[in-house]
Amino acid sequence: MATTTEDAGPPGPAGGDPMRPAPFRVARRVVETHDVFTLWLEPVGGPGGFSSQPGQFDMLYAFGAGEVPVSLSGPPGPVKQVVHTIRAVGPVTQSLQRLKRGDVVGLRGPFGSAWPVSLAEGSDVVLVAGGIGLAPLRPALYHVLSQRERYGRIVLLYGARTPRDILFAREIETWRGRFDADVEVVVDRAAPGWHGLVGVVTTLVPRAHFDPHNAVAFVCGPELMMTFTVRALAHHGVVPARTWVSLERNMKCAVGFCGHCQLGPTFICRDGPVYRWDRVAPLLGVREL
Repeated sequence: MATTTEDAGPPGPAGGDPMRPAPFRVARRVVETHDVFTLWLEPVGGPGGFSSQPGQFDMLYAFGAGEVPVSLSGPPGPVKQVVHTIRAVGPVTQSLQRLKRGDVVGLRGPFGSAWPVSLAEGSDVVLVAGGIGLAPLRPALYHVLSQRERYGRIVLLYGARTPRDILFAREIETWRGRFDADVEVVVDRAAPGWHGLVGVVTTLVPRAHFDPHNAVAFVCGPELMMTFTVRALAHHGVVPARTWVSLERNMKCAVGFCGHCQLGPTFICRDGPVYRWDRVAPLLGVREL
């Protein structure tokens, strides 16, 4: 398994043909928001040897509809059930949204690079998420909280469009109740009954309590949000070389064959989706690349 963001993950659930989906059954389904849901999947035929790292992704195949890349959103490491949080935005994800307990999907993975949780040991860890970007960051948060003594301050800054778009609301309240983590949530637009902060997620950076000179930042969300977040972190003192982002651009094959996710000299499915900001920022700044 990979240990840094430059390494790729294994080619399939059991290290076999990376292009052949394995059958997984829906063990549990939870509606998170009006357009986001979470699937717990388990291998057909009994427990399998599935293991992943925080930040990696799978390719989920909905029979009769097609295949989409989805970041893992559950606990990392060896697991009996694989967790994916998905937003229904197209035919394939809408087909996945209609699945019920017991239905079968195809799964290829895990693929890609990971959040550098080992590199972050001994540092403050700042996780900044926008919208559905909280899902790919959740495994990293699980990891650092499960090995709390290895890290300094742990800060989660999360921005959603409205209160009804907040993911994992109950879990966020649990994290907020911990004495060893700082969690701040902001929404773009308030609603009746909302008593929290209103604004964009970058406004949370100056409010957060961490040592910017000894911090590692993990950022996930829309590309524009990530760009402004990295700028806010840099203004606060976090250098871009200690900031990582996650990209998901039109991935199709997941193994660097088809070229759909090419970004300059890099293939996001093979070299990403997690990148160090100072390495990928010059590519993101080129129009139509």
